[in-house]
Amino acid sequence: MAQTTRILLTDDLDGSEATQTVTFAVDGITYEIDLSDEHAAQLRESVAVYVDRARKLRGSAIKKRTASRPASRKPAGDKTDTQQVRAWAKEHGIEVSERGRLSNDLIVRFQEATS
Repeated sequence: MAQTTRILLTDDLDGSEATQTVTFAVDGITYEIDLSDEHAAQLRESVAVYVDRARKLRGSAIKKRTASRPASRKPAGDKTDTQQVRAWAKEHGIEVSERGRLSNDLIVRFQEATS
């Protein structure tokens, strides 16, 4: 017995039939919205003035800009003793693996607590 599966898109603005899914990003957050051709054209027209003047980011450039917040980065050239960080974390009830890389957030917390 054969089966056919159909996926019907619904326009997220007005509930009518959508014909496409549009992906866009603002402030490092990527969004998707299902739209009819008419609404998709309206969206593209409304951002066109910004797109025309913007720089395109590709691949690693996007990751570098969105990978982590500056406040959670450890200082460049920092030589924090990972065994001290692990010992401090255990003393304070923070689960940490015996091996592997420590999160920047944990290192910053250790530095703030021991400074």
